[in-house]
Amino acid sequence: MTVDRPFAEKHYEDLSSKPFFGSLIEYITSGPVVAMIWEGEGVVKTGRTIIGATNPAQSAPGTIRGDLAIVTGRNIIHGSDSVESAQKEIALWFPDGPINWQSSLHPWIYE
Repeated sequence: MTVDRPFAEKHYEDLSSKPFFGSLIEYITSGPVVAMIWEGEGVVKTGRTIIGATNPAQSAPGTIRGDLAIVTGRNIIHGSDSVESAQKEIALWFPDGPINWQSSLHPWIYE
């Protein structure tokens, strides 16, 4: 999907007073994005580990930011920092709600 300016400003409204807000909005609206919902036990913590530190230079090799990003202002991925912010972002990005499905591997992964 592509993100227009009003949508981007709503998504990042908590950062609106930061000096980098304008360039952040320009960046997210500059091309297509892939929106998704990750789920599972401890998904916020696990997701943040997979994504890597906000500053790519401080991200471990093997993380998304560590392998694919160079500078903070051109971060390649966004991840919610809490369940509460995830719920807010899911409501914004998926106004019709998520698609409910279950992987055929689910019984092999979860008790």
